[in-house]
Amino acid sequence: MQEQNNEIAVLVSNREKAIVKTSIIGIVTNLLLVGFKIFVGLISNSIAVILDAVNNLSDALSSVVTIVGAKLGAKQPDKKHPLGYGRIEYLSSMIVAALVLYAGITSLVESIKKIIHPEAADYSMVSLIIIAVAVVVKLILGMYVRKQGKKVGSGALEASGSDALFDAILSASVLASAIIYLIRGISLEAYIGVVIAGFIIKAGIEMMIETLNDIIGKREDAEKTKKLKEIICAEDAVLGAYDVTLFNYGPNKNYGSVHIELPDNLNVDDVDRITRKIQTDVFQKTGVILTGVGVYSYNTSDDEAAQIRNAVQKTVMAHEWALQMHGFYADTEKKTIRFDVVVSFDADRNEALKTLYGEVKALYPEYDTLIVPDVDIAD
Repeated sequence: MQEQNNEIAVLVSNREKAIVKTSIIGIVTNLLLVGFKIFVGLISNSIAVILDAVNNLSDALSSVVTIVGAKLGAKQPDKKHPLGYGRIEYLSSMIVAALVLYAGITSLVESIKKIIHPEAADYSMVSLIIIAVAVVVKLILGMYVRKQGKKVGSGALEASGSDALFDAILSASVLASAIIYLIRGISLEAYIGVVIAGFIIKAGIEMMIETLNDIIGKREDAEKTKKLKEIICAEDAVLGAYDVTLFNYGPNKNYGSVHIELPDNLNVDDVDRITRKIQTDVFQKTGVILTGVGVYSYNTSDDEAAQIRNAVQKTVMAHEWALQMHGFYADTEKKTIRFDVVVSFDADRNEALKTLYGEVKALYPEYDTLIVPDVDIAD
């Protein structure tokens, strides 16, 4: 466990440095763009360009928040927070989303004012060149930041990168409206401002929803749970892996638990060896620390138990809301049956459990039955 914690500490340190470096590049670039665009917006009397500059300023502020979040999230665990401070990054992502949303709403209000009370813009060739350069710079910055975000697993960086790519598109629309104005004399910039504001608001809402999902907890990716099960079931004695549950305490800080099915002829030493090897393999291949590995016992030499299993499974799986049955064990001497069943969210769990108890009791009235209803938390 200590070795795993050391590896995590190194990953967190490298990740923090990458986030800070990328964010500083974003801050410097956005502040330069803010200066140029404010200059162009004021001399040309263009609300669209000024709002584009405000959008870049919100991006710079977002990068500052991202740095603060990464720094705080990388703090070492202590007595009060034994699993670290990684979840602070979700808070920083929420603040970034709020800043983006605020910038979008403000931009929308100002654009609508300009539609109601229009003012003529006055673009120069220098203004057009500056806007065109800003488009290219934002494209390059967006691709770089998003790539770094995916590389280090930072939702805040990925969001900033995507936002920068949107900014490039919006700046291009500002450039297009300026060209149309110069050629046709038609002023579209206030309407372009509304479009820009709409995109900013949409991005802010999406970022907020995504972060809320991370905070609340969401269904694990099917590919991730499938990979975990494949690693676990690669161990010869393991007959099945179930109830995979993952707990996220910040980027690259994933803990989990699982139940494995083992033959009933193994001793405690065998079980200990197998579970420790599984924990090591899973961490080395996925970075997930399995804090708990539960064990289901599987009947291997009792033909009557096998018949009971088949009959019960047929009865249970006849219900559409019964998604899976596992962990089955029948003790024919003590007359006990126990198993887990994954119940769909569409069903009433209490009613489902009542139904199963009744049906199994009808099949085997002399047996005491224990049914554990599992939640459908992973594909």
